[in-house]
Amino acid sequence: MDNSGMTLTTSYTTLTLADRITGALVGAAVGDALGGPVEGYTPEQIVERHGGRVHGVVGPWHGADWRTARPIAPYHKGDGHVTDDTLMTHALIRVYEKVRDHLDAYAIADHLVPDLISRPLWIPELEAETIPLHRIFLAEKWLVARLHYGHVDPREAGTGNIVNCGAAMYMAPVGLVNAANPAAAYAEALDVAAPHQSSYGREAAAVFAAAVAAACTPEATATHVVDACLALAKDGTRAAIEAVAETACGHTDFESALAPLRAAVAPFDTVGPDYRSPSLGARRPSRLHAIEELPIALGMLLVADGDFRTAVLGAVNYGRDCDSIATMAGALTGALRGEGPIPAAWAKQIAEASRLDLHAPARALTEVALEVYEKDRTRRTAHQAAFEALTR
Repeated sequence: MDNSGMTLTTSYTTLTLADRITGALVGAAVGDALGGPVEGYTPEQIVERHGGRVHGVVGPWHGADWRTARPIAPYHKGDGHVTDDTLMTHALIRVYEKVRDHLDAYAIADHLVPDLISRPLWIPELEAETIPLHRIFLAEKWLVARLHYGHVDPREAGTGNIVNCGAAMYMAPVGLVNAANPAAAYAEALDVAAPHQSSYGREAAAVFAAAVAAACTPEATATHVVDACLALAKDGTRAAIEAVAETACGHTDFESALAPLRAAVAPFDTVGPDYRSPSLGARRPSRLHAIEELPIALGMLLVADGDFRTAVLGAVNYGRDCDSIATMAGALTGALRGEGPIPAAWAKQIAEASRLDLHAPARALTEVALEVYEKDRTRRTAHQAAFEALTR
């Protein structure tokens, strides 16, 4: 891909690990909350409902009738409430806090699943304190059914689940623990996502983690992030990212990019043109297809040239599964440029509405990432000494 036109501000190159982790996690939560109330609709429907594009926090699609209006009920989407994307991201961070090392499929079975079924939390969309199991969707409930009740090998449990972005949407912490090492993030995320997803759903989780890791590289640009993804992605996922990236490079504002990006990803998307009435082949395993969310998030990253507001609002106004697209776009732009470009008013409103400390998970994951790096360095030194002894 062409790097021409890319500029780098010195302040971005000097961001610390803590800055990038904070930016990624706050950015992901903000994107999630902005996208939630318009999830499942088309760009045209969003304009009709809101009298124009969404440019910040908005209320529920059905207003005060959110409790009973289908297909949204019983979730209070809007008014700054985060969704399951953020709940699962924070749950994975809590697993890192317990293990304090790289994760694998067994860590999901041993720690994430018990967290989902036994740790009461305030669930913003339910306006109640309850266990996360009551909020997550069927593709995530699969983890509990297969691992807790079915006792399936964690490395194989994802096989048979619907193939969607369920694992990819919360994989940013894997990229952050492996900051500036996309290949390591990709490999770890493949294992972490194995209990949850298979096929291109698992692949997307790995590529998204790699993208976040690449975004943490000191001199990274949006193009650098996408190139790192293309170097690792396989099958339909790689082809979809390539097609969307080529299209995105012809746009500098999200308004003009909405329809072209959808057209670029459509051949790889199994859901079909009507998001609420999926096609017969929707979400089935295939080497030829890809989830829609990751390529579009990367496309918006390119359109925005790494700018948080443009990338996230582009993702939100794209519609369809836009809370997950905006979660990914927010994580990537936040990792690239830190928390500074994220509108503070949005973050404050979302934190208060969701009753969340958006910075506490970032502080916790930064501590873990530093510990893991030191463990990795010790392991590399030991391996180097052993290998060199074999070659004398």
